[in-house]
Amino acid sequence: MQESNKISTGKVLIAEPFMTESTFSRTVIGICDHDEKEGTVGFILNKPIKVKIQEIIPDITTEESFKVGYGGPVATDTIHYIHNVGELLDESLPVTRGVYWSGNFEKLKFLINSGLVKHDNIRFYIGYSGWSEGQLLDELTSSKSWMVSDLDPNYVFKTKPRKLWEQVLKHKGDTFSVISQIPNSQRLN
Repeated sequence: MQESNKISTGKVLIAEPFMTESTFSRTVIGICDHDEKEGTVGFILNKPIKVKIQEIIPDITTEESFKVGYGGPVATDTIHYIHNVGELLDESLPVTRGVYWSGNFEKLKFLINSGLVKHDNIRFYIGYSGWSEGQLLDELTSSKSWMVSDLDPNYVFKTKPRKLWEQVLKHKGDTFSVISQIPNSQRLN
């Protein structure tokens, strides 16, 4: 698999195994927007939280259960969404093949309540992970806290969040498969 270590929209950041920052320990962050002059916006894909979307957005009246995750430490009073229905949802922003970010919120609520958008089409996130201009590049080059890979739609919509970090590393192959087996605690080595 030919992958670039260059950060861009449509990539994932994979936390290195011994990252000490608890917010990002063993996380996989989907990059939804990257601009070298503006900065980077992404969402932690593997930190689910136990809350019903109907508790956050009362206008969603369906009984269907939608997955909600902790997107990151920035603006935790906001809700965001990644989905695969860009052709249905106006103003959606393409991230990579089969993955979109955002879109017209009123239409989204209508599509969900009408049953046209199901739980396997969308993931909601509270807050986001953000980096200012140059900040992420500094982290990638100086601290080596992150590995970069391509964003596969399965990472968002199919893989169980608790297994995602390990699965992404295995998908990268070679040495990364070995890294995925490193215990969470260094004392266990």
